[in-house]
Amino acid sequence: MLWKLSLTGIKSRFKDYLVLFSGLTFASAIFYMFMTLATNPAFLKGSLSIAFQITQVVFGFGIALLSIITFVYIVYANSFLLSMRQKDYGMYMMLGARTSKIGRLIFTETLVVGLLATLLGTVLGVALTQGVSSILISQLGLQIHKFVGFYLPALLWTIAFFAILFFLAAFWNRHKLVKSNVINLLHEDQKPVKLHRNKLWKFVEALLGIALLAVGYWAMMHAAKLGTKTIPIAFFTIVFGSYFTFDSFFTAIIDLLRKNLSFKYRKLHSFTLGQLKFRLSDYTRILSTVSLLFALALGAITVGLNFNNMTEQAMQSTYYDVVLYNRNPKVDNQLKKVSVKSTTHFDYKMVVEGKGKEKNRVLYISENQIKNNKIMYQHYSRKNDVNHYDTKRLTVNDFKNKKSDAAAEGEYQLVSLTPYVDAQAEVVSQAKYDQIKAKVNKIELLRVNNFRSNFNNIEKLQKLSVNQMISSPEAEKGAINVNLSNSKSAQYRLVSSMTSGFEFMGFFLGLAFLAMLASTLMFKVLSGANSDKPRYQMLWKVGTRKSLLKASIAKEIGILFVLPAVLGVVDVLFGLQLFKSILGMNTYDKLWIPFTIFGVLYAIYYLLTVALYQHIVLQKED
Repeated sequence: MLWKLSLTGIKSRFKDYLVLFSGLTFASAIFYMFMTLATNPAFLKGSLSIAFQITQVVFGFGIALLSIITFVYIVYANSFLLSMRQKDYGMYMMLGARTSKIGRLIFTETLVVGLLATLLGTVLGVALTQGVSSILISQLGLQIHKFVGFYLPALLWTIAFFAILFFLAAFWNRHKLVKSNVINLLHEDQKPVKLHRNKLWKFVEALLGIALLAVGYWAMMHAAKLGTKTIPIAFFTIVFGSYFTFDSFFTAIIDLLRKNLSFKYRKLHSFTLGQLKFRLSDYTRILSTVSLLFALALGAITVGLNFNNMTEQAMQSTYYDVVLYNRNPKVDNQLKKVSVKSTTHFDYKMVVEGKGKEKNRVLYISENQIKNNKIMYQHYSRKNDVNHYDTKRLTVNDFKNKKSDAAAEGEYQLVSLTPYVDAQAEVVSQAKYDQIKAKVNKIELLRVNNFRSNFNNIEKLQKLSVNQMISSPEAEKGAINVNLSNSKSAQYRLVSSMTSGFEFMGFFLGLAFLAMLASTLMFKVLSGANSDKPRYQMLWKVGTRKSLLKASIAKEIGILFVLPAVLGVVDVLFGLQLFKSILGMNTYDKLWIPFTIFGVLYAIYYLLTVALYQHIVLQKED
């Protein structure tokens, strides 16, 4: 009989349960998708073979954050479920149902709803992982092979994680209902909210909140000077500043609006402001948490998308796109596939001096080679704590004073253009150069068109040239060392692999956080809908138009959604300063993309919350 009553109750609230079920399904789908992308060797080893260990740590941190927000999300979703059903359970107990039966009923109901949502979510997660990963792989230029959406360990971890959470939630629901009196269950939504009215403390708290936020933003703006102190200062000041701001500052603004009588008595402003004052007092912790998570989510996707700036810096650090050491038919055929913009040549002779441990390799280059060939390089410097590169030309004067910084840099730049990066460079007169008895080696320096779009052909050309150099019988194989300093394609491959992984993680982590924090705020608002229903019903019965009630609800919930979003956006705008030295001067480049994505998704959750809230509080009573 109880099961029939339970099914009838669920059926009567099918729309509310559908939102809850869909939210839990989406949460488990996102969790599975992230677990798969974070732990699947096909992704990690396929796209990030060089930075495998670093990426594992980063993704491990991402999974920990995702687990925390998932836990918070399920707590509020469970609170919503309990608020919908507690009056029904109270009625069952009042009609004579045993407490043990009710306990088993709520335990089983919570566990079944959670497990069904998890199973459906993992199925959806497999399809979502396959589809979205394919889109992002093509959009971000990731190099991933043999990647499939199904990964058994991720599936097992997802089911185990959510099963534990729902078991704890079911146990808590059973404990709370069994220990509650029937009267409390029937009238839980009628308990008054206690407000703290110490005006002096509220004033001090409001000022303290704004001051703490200002200190946190100042710390992030001066991250270069503060160094490692920036993170702890910003973390504590912004966390406590956000809490005090929601607890007192915004409430003070509402009090000021209520003193404006012309505004207060227009339409239902007085009722809406009263509702908001109660809301802010009751929602201080959740709004503070949502604002911080909003900043974290928006920051994750913004920084992730801007990691592409690191690839741009890597390309700027090297002037020449391809360095050809030797030519053969394979190299010539591959060179035809590359659009060359300019070519620079120079010759050098390598002499091995000394023996054993004192053995040195000296690269001799004539002054005429430096004068007649425009050999360019990228000069590195730090400006405003940001990496900066200026294009310069090697000159003979750079090498006259061997102890000068110009000579050291010139020598490094010359040697980096050869396959012998541990050698010494000597610029000598043409006469002395001609007297040196050694093989003449030729270097071709290429600047190409469309490096990114033609990268695969460029990389293949560079590798063919290196292999030809290594396989040459005249080459001293033990001395050849072609690395990042003299191979732009290898440097680009390393940096793009790492940044693509961070972009991938930031994008998904940001979307998962946004979906869950918005859902958490939605469930928090909806969990109090039943207690608000009598007030709206009373206004409706005394003749207030339904359109005014709907407008009041839209404004009230809109403010609850906008306040944490605005504070979160401000946190992100200042927080991006922390990444200025890493991402370069274009930290705010293409900021509209993540902001637009977040705005649209956040607006969808807001509209859905308003619609469900209006359905609950404005539903006609039988």
